[in-house]
Amino acid sequence: MKQLFFLPVVSLFLFSCEKAVTFNLDEPAPKLVVEATIETNLPPLVVLTKSQNYFSKITPDILAAGFIRNAEVYVSNGALTHKLKEYAQPLPGGYTFYFYSIDSSNLSTAFVGQLNTQYALRITANGQEYTATTRIPAITRRIDTLFWRQVPGNDSNKVALMVRATDQPGYGDYIRYFTKRNSEPFLPSLNSVYDDHIIDGTTYEVEVERGVDRSQNLPDDHTFFNKGDTVTLKVCQIDKATYDFWRTMEYSYASIGNPFSSPTKVLSNISNGALGYFGGYAPIFRTIIIPR
Repeated sequence: MKQLFFLPVVSLFLFSCEKAVTFNLDEPAPKLVVEATIETNLPPLVVLTKSQNYFSKITPDILAAGFIRNAEVYVSNGALTHKLKEYAQPLPGGYTFYFYSIDSSNLSTAFVGQLNTQYALRITANGQEYTATTRIPAITRRIDTLFWRQVPGNDSNKVALMVRATDQPGYGDYIRYFTKRNSEPFLPSLNSVYDDHIIDGTTYEVEVERGVDRSQNLPDDHTFFNKGDTVTLKVCQIDKATYDFWRTMEYSYASIGNPFSSPTKVLSNISNGALGYFGGYAPIFRTIIIPR
């Protein structure tokens, strides 16, 4: 196992005393990583992979080899239980993306997501069983309007997207949002989940930061849009377990490389020590064309 060397902050002040500290870190066994979703009017979608060591070199070949194949995956809505089928999607470079969704040859037990419905997930992979539950909640957040404001500064082409929305009274509402700019896919922002502790029962205005691809280097103005853009906002009502997963995951993303940040445990709702989450989404959409 590789060794981690670090110099404590106190050594910045004790110049006369420097000592390298060596940690021998055990290499943990790979864990199952689950990314499972069900959205209103869409079938369940499940992607299974295995975790990588913290110091592993990430390459396309390693990622392609990380998919968990030939698992048994079941999703239930309380009335029907459907065994999902594994599908293969070719990708550029000769790679293949594997996922599980409804079996088109056995539609008698297939279903799509519905509001106010509880779902159960059961996975058998590598001789282990994993379970999770989620709920597609009712929609309690209303988007009243989208509008934009000029960004102060020298670049007259940049605008901030704004939303005016109304939250129904009653604590415990959670959302995750995405934006789609022109022909780009829907992408979440760096901070994409919010609760209603501050805005419960109110009508409020807030800036909508542009969704980002975390695999790319982000420019300083990545939160803004351009004049001439067509932007679609997707706001999804989610349950608390989905909120907690993305809240802790995004905090973990933000703290990577920060020596002063506190360690963060990403909260999973998958049983048996697996990583990831099973989340239900109830989306609403609004589109704006920003004039040039």
